[in-house]
Amino acid sequence: MRRVRALSCALAVVAVLAFEGVVVAEGDAFKARLSPVPVESSTLAGITGSGSATATLGARTLSVSGSFQGLQSPATVAQLHLGPKGVRGPVLFELSVTKAVSGTVGGTFMLTPEQVEALKRGRIYIQIHSEKAPEGNLWGWLLQP
Repeated sequence: MRRVRALSCALAVVAVLAFEGVVVAEGDAFKARLSPVPVESSTLAGITGSGSATATLGARTLSVSGSFQGLQSPATVAQLHLGPKGVRGPVLFELSVTKAVSGTVGGTFMLTPEQVEALKRGRIYIQIHSEKAPEGNLWGWLLQP
């Protein structure tokens, strides 16, 4: 009888741990490739670099982290924007950013249901500005792989 109880308890623990692992793994994952913003001949000289970012959506909480390198001047601002792919849109949130030519970006935000829907439709992007490119240096849409 003790062996049956011990086995039942062990199976219950395994089931709980397996269920917790599934719950943690259910967050929606997103990736972005950060590349130079479309340039005009007047801004071409100041816009270089690359980077990448990942984001996880759990319920309505979005956590973003990424890195960048190769800017010609230090980053000044990083933001999440709302807009269809390839089109500039309004700022949603300010990301933390390393104020250097390479570094990291990140932040955690509570989204509205409309923002969650926009994210899932590929309508939220990251934009990093720099001293030589105050209108934007790198950008990339958060997309599900």
